[in-house]
Amino acid sequence: MAPHCDTMDGPVVSACKKALKMMDVNYVLPFVPETAEKELSQSFNKTLRARKLGEDAAEVADLWFFETAVRLHREGEGAPYTGLKPAGLDWGPVVPRAEEDIEKGDPNETIGFLKSVLEEELRKKFDETRSLKNYDLEDVEAAREYTESMLHFVLSSHHIYKYIISSEKH
Repeated sequence: MAPHCDTMDGPVVSACKKALKMMDVNYVLPFVPETAEKELSQSFNKTLRARKLGEDAAEVADLWFFETAVRLHREGEGAPYTGLKPAGLDWGPVVPRAEEDIEKGDPNETIGFLKSVLEEELRKKFDETRSLKNYDLEDVEAAREYTESMLHFVLSSHHIYKYIISSEKH
């Protein structure tokens, strides 16, 4: 999954900006595990104090707060923190659709898109497998090519299914 949570226009930094604007850390606390609440709250309070020291201090403090929040968020996911990424990165067609659907309160755009991509990609894998199925038994290389293609189709289908029915969050 694209880690868009570590971008300057991702949901964690957006929540940080709202928390600073509203002067309420609760806007960003849901993005970090409970064990990180104290550290995030402390950095939030230091940031608020530093913002009073001028524009340059506010800019540095805000960036530090964003980095802290994203680092704690990523740690909560069990993922490494590799720094903040710039805004405007292309996360492909799904993330913007899903975010827009959440705003609209209707998942149909995302569901329809994913259904069409899933069908198209699984059909490609299936058609490739079928085209390789009738190999000459004496041609071990052709048999391997079929076997690899067949396993790719079957295991891709299995992994997609397992991911979809998983109750694992984020």
